[in-house]
Amino acid sequence: MAWRGLHISRRTYLSLADNQIVAKQEETEARIPIEDVAWVVLDSPQVTVSTALIAACMDAGVVLITTDKSQTPSGMMLPFHRHHRQAEIAALQASLSVPLKKRLWQILVRMKIENQASNLAACGRDAMALRAMVHLVGSGDPDNTEARAARAYWPRLFIDFIREDATDKRNALLNYGYAIVRSAVARALVAAGLVPAFGLNHASVTNAFNLADDLVEPFRPFVDRQVWALTAEGTVRNGETTIEQRRTLASVLTATATFGAETVSLLTATEQAAESLVRAMQTSSAALLQVPRMNV
Repeated sequence: MAWRGLHISRRTYLSLADNQIVAKQEETEARIPIEDVAWVVLDSPQVTVSTALIAACMDAGVVLITTDKSQTPSGMMLPFHRHHRQAEIAALQASLSVPLKKRLWQILVRMKIENQASNLAACGRDAMALRAMVHLVGSGDPDNTEARAARAYWPRLFIDFIREDATDKRNALLNYGYAIVRSAVARALVAAGLVPAFGLNHASVTNAFNLADDLVEPFRPFVDRQVWALTAEGTVRNGETTIEQRRTLASVLTATATFGAETVSLLTATEQAAESLVRAMQTSSAALLQVPRMNV
């Protein structure tokens, strides 16, 4: 079972040999069984990947994440046809009723706010306002409680912070971590036979990952906690992101979360959440949808 990720941040030639990822850097070489790898972040313009390795990654369900010139994740490569009942599940997904979509979105928003509150508590911040908002989320979140919670959440977590400020280092780090988790969610959805473009609440005609953007919401606070720790408890806003910081965020999927009665890695939680979403769709029961809870 895949359980690890790779973060490549300097000149490297990646190839395939004996069903292993071969990473050559100058005079050194490392080999990693491809079956152990779930995600690879190509965080350098000096990385070369062989087509044989790309094909093997798609066969193994490994997601490849690329970054742009500012070291921000800019794209991902996912396999097609990873499930033996792909067409059946896709048809079920496309025929979901609006009320069921709204109930599923309600659960995702509630759990996002609950995890935000848990994150505040873990960081020594006041979480009472967010805790009170969890039960205000109605089916489909018609009152946009998610946005109200965000307005209460960010000022408590970070000092002097505006989420839309592109010059703030904390936003760059958040976006990096979110992209890693979003990629893992998309990978899990494809493996479960779902089509990432068909969302529950997100419905942009230009977005190939609407469903991933729905399901990723409760996972975001896990990234927030890491960024809080990487920026001196949310106080450092200036400067460039470092390789060490990006490497830490690339490993966010190894963080632990509570899923039902178990403690699992965030990577495993993406897989279990996608599988539970399929069960909820098959039974028309939103209550079967499960997502990770943050450990306080």
